[in-house]
Amino acid sequence: MQSSRLPFVVAELGRDADPFMLHLYAALAEKERRLISERTKAALSAKKASGIKLGNPHNLSLAGSRGRAIQVRAADEFAQTVLPVIRAIQAAGTTSFASIADVLNERAIKSARGGKWHVSSVANVLSRTLG
Repeated sequence: MQSSRLPFVVAELGRDADPFMLHLYAALAEKERRLISERTKAALSAKKASGIKLGNPHNLSLAGSRGRAIQVRAADEFAQTVLPVIRAIQAAGTTSFASIADVLNERAIKSARGGKWHVSSVANVLSRTLG
């Protein structure tokens, strides 16, 4: 932030915050993050050393199945949202998955994970909508 030489205002410090103060606050925040990490790791190691099992293995399969169900539902919803765009691209004559991916990327339409479209991501969306 400081290397860009752009002026900015820190809400808690007002306009009087100079680069030196900001550097000090950043250094203190970094130190505190490191101390928190060290304390957390030490506490977990102490618990483990005393024989306590960390985590909850009893609900692992239930949590996994719930997580998968949420992911499937989100993927299905995304597919239904983007399907009209893909169908319009196909109707305009672009039919290969690679070409559809190129058009989606040219239009700056983000994939389900917020990135670029690939052959496999187009195929995955279309396979979700069959049925």
